[in-house]
Amino acid sequence: MASLTARTTPTVQNVPGLTTEEMERVCEQTFQRYESGGLGKRKGKGVAIVWFRNDLRVLDNEALLRAWVSSEAILPVYCVDPRLFGTTHYFGLPKTGALRAQFIIECLNDLKRNLVKRGLDLLIQHGKPEEIIPSLAKAYKAHTVYAHKETCSEEVKVEKLVTRNLQKLVSPSSGGLGNEPRSINTTKLELVWGSTMYHIDDLPFDCESLPDVYTQFRKSVEYKSKIRNCTRLPTSFGPPPEVGDWGHVPQVTELGLQQEKVSKGMNFVGGESAALGRVHDYFWKKDLLKVYKETRNGMLGPDYSTKFSPWLASGSLSPRFIYEEVKRYEKERLSNDSTYWVLFELIWRDYFRFLSIKLGNLLFQAGGPQKVNINWSQDQTMFDAWRRGQTGYPLIDANMKELATTGFMSNRGRQIVCSFLVRDMGIDWRMGAEWFETCLLDYDPCSNYGNWTYGAGVGNDPREDRYFSIPKQAQNYDPEGEFVAYWLPELRAFPREKRHSPGMMYLNPIVALKHGYTKKAGDSKTAFSSRRGRPEDNRRKWHGGGRTY
Repeated sequence: MASLTARTTPTVQNVPGLTTEEMERVCEQTFQRYESGGLGKRKGKGVAIVWFRNDLRVLDNEALLRAWVSSEAILPVYCVDPRLFGTTHYFGLPKTGALRAQFIIECLNDLKRNLVKRGLDLLIQHGKPEEIIPSLAKAYKAHTVYAHKETCSEEVKVEKLVTRNLQKLVSPSSGGLGNEPRSINTTKLELVWGSTMYHIDDLPFDCESLPDVYTQFRKSVEYKSKIRNCTRLPTSFGPPPEVGDWGHVPQVTELGLQQEKVSKGMNFVGGESAALGRVHDYFWKKDLLKVYKETRNGMLGPDYSTKFSPWLASGSLSPRFIYEEVKRYEKERLSNDSTYWVLFELIWRDYFRFLSIKLGNLLFQAGGPQKVNINWSQDQTMFDAWRRGQTGYPLIDANMKELATTGFMSNRGRQIVCSFLVRDMGIDWRMGAEWFETCLLDYDPCSNYGNWTYGAGVGNDPREDRYFSIPKQAQNYDPEGEFVAYWLPELRAFPREKRHSPGMMYLNPIVALKHGYTKKAGDSKTAFSSRRGRPEDNRRKWHGGGRTY
């Protein structure tokens, strides 16, 4: 990016770059496109509960639609689970940082507004879902609780606890002269699949037989599976049952966190309205979809990539909606490698979600899916230097400062800082994964831990084991040093060619690189080592593929 561009860029750039009124207008117009009079009249009886989790949206929310069809009244509920604001499993880092908490709060406020516009509201309850949901089911005599299915152990455990406690609401009893058991209608928990572009029931294999190589998975689903249409919207989801107090969306401070505001870089606006606004802004207003593949490895500014991932992670944006917008763009404007590549990245996201079912907790263990026995270091001083952006390598430090300041980091940056932590510093990859869990707006366990296991060389496909040379990455993706100068202002005074190697005028490097510049005698060209590892690792080849960032 040119120096002039960087100097004239606003200190904080909202993503999407639309006004509140524009976002609301785009949202309402999108909702209207998906309204359908063909849904017919409701024939259900009684009350159904919709338990919102990581699906904070109205559009293409099958749990919400099923609840509407099956009932006379819907009770939408969100539980502010204190466990989400505890600490991470291995290293005791904050499980949810202030920036992601604020993003989720904005998502909840927007969901509440959009539900009210559609004849409902959102009941906010503080506590564990396995206690709150059965209590509400009993109080409102709900026949069904609808929720979206999750795949990782912590979330699945909560699902099981909710089911168990719903079953306890009515104790089995016997009756009748013949001592025959009575028919008892207990509240059911009905889990709906709705987090991926390809539906789990439409895969050409079950998750236990999922291919170990992404490319095999992608080719198989592209050839054999079809993406389902987004669900339609009724004009109104109302009425809700009578609720005395709907509660309020909490402030960050009520969650035990300190308020943080983005002071520099990108400020992501939470909520479905912002998500639909970003799709409109990136695809249709700025017409950037046609160049996505060429720009997606950028590092500075809001428009080098789609930036959809924070809304995908919170469920404010449906991957099937993105698919339908890509297809609409291809029909109305053009179809090229870039339009396909957005879908390619969404398939990666699907793959990690399905892979989490196959792998279970291997995804979170030190040896990863490969069960590799590596003596990782857990040096706290070294790790703190990495997470604070004080390693002495500008490209690493700039990326880590962006993460801490905004809750976001480019896909390219994530791969670089992961490689540096694991291969150059020798630090346990789980420490990095848990720090990302703390900070990332777009954190979800499947993509985060899936990417970290691959980056650490312990992932499902051993061919993913890859070393990133910092000098080469800097030369390729920040040749003018604009990215590092933006996040490390002290480097702006340096000549552009010196910003990535400022010498003693910057911090001393905390470690020597395992592989940096190496020159052959008499050869003016710079060669880079492709990796670090055991000799057999050096024969593995990187098979490509991006990530959903």
